[in-house]
Amino acid sequence: MSALFEPYALRSLTVPNRVWMAPMCQYSAEASGPDTGAPNEWHVAHYASRAVGGTGLVLVEATAVSPEGRISPADLGIWNDRQVVAFRRITGFLASQGTVPGIQLAHAGRKASTDRPWRGGASIDAGDPEGWQTVAPSPLAYDEGHTVPAELGVDDIQQVVRQFADAARRALDAGFEVAEIHGAHGYLIGQFLSPESNHRTDAYGGSFENRTRFALEVVDAVRAVWPEDLPLFFRISATDWLTENADDPREGWTADDTVRFARELLAHGVDLLDVSTGGLAPRASIPVEPGYQVPFAERVRKETGLPVAAVGLITDPVQAEKILADGSADAVLLGRELLRDPYFARKAARELGGDIRTPDQYGRAV
Repeated sequence: MSALFEPYALRSLTVPNRVWMAPMCQYSAEASGPDTGAPNEWHVAHYASRAVGGTGLVLVEATAVSPEGRISPADLGIWNDRQVVAFRRITGFLASQGTVPGIQLAHAGRKASTDRPWRGGASIDAGDPEGWQTVAPSPLAYDEGHTVPAELGVDDIQQVVRQFADAARRALDAGFEVAEIHGAHGYLIGQFLSPESNHRTDAYGGSFENRTRFALEVVDAVRAVWPEDLPLFFRISATDWLTENADDPREGWTADDTVRFARELLAHGVDLLDVSTGGLAPRASIPVEPGYQVPFAERVRKETGLPVAAVGLITDPVQAEKILADGSADAVLLGRELLRDPYFARKAARELGGDIRTPDQYGRAV
């Protein structure tokens, strides 16, 4: 049997195959009014099509734990009950197709309050009707085009920890069966992890133990409210491509740090590490090629025993199959390829000989 179409068990949950959808922001939620942050018809169609296409697990895009945690004004959020009700339409349909519904809980930190990418993605000033004051571990702007964030005090940090826990409770109420904490791509948790963006001198900065403190507090708070029988994921940038780039003088988060941190995450109840890279600092040199992030996932898996999902220009069924067959990862997360082809899993099943659920309405047509 194809490794790509073997079921995968995590705690009491069984995902029907290893073709999973990576979180990808759509910047399409309402930006104001009572439905701010709630999913709409676009999100329903977007995620439903991947479930019909046979994807085993769909991780809904970065969903903010607070209004200030959004990347853009049009981001999804899960800080109120109205959003919970709107999400149930998505989770219910995914489950009806045999697809596991998952959600990525996020806070953008200093990269928040930016416009939609197709409108330029520029930073929005706090005085603008669509903007707000951003926050971060240290008052360091992401780049020259972003505003300087306010430094979080210790009480503020604890408030964000509670916001993650509250968001996890709501995610469960909304019907999600997997929760993923977003610690990658230079958003708030990643900003605490890296010495490039964390210049604090208190208990949340300086040493490795201090820089990882906030992330582990978030994990513990979410794990405390997330059911024991359901899995918790953590997404990390295995490297921000700074320290490992001889031409860049900045010190950053490294692959060695990721392996060390993965052991901590395992001890704190994380069930799977979603291994990505980059995003912390602008102009970081990233050697992009097919499967370029897979070696980082493989190293975590082999050195720590923590299950991993690999991501990064995985575009071909044979390529995906080889990643699993070689033991480099436990599952593959597809991003842009699933945007191009919502039926990737069906194509892969035909090519590799895997079994996949077909909607009754389609019969033998697919």
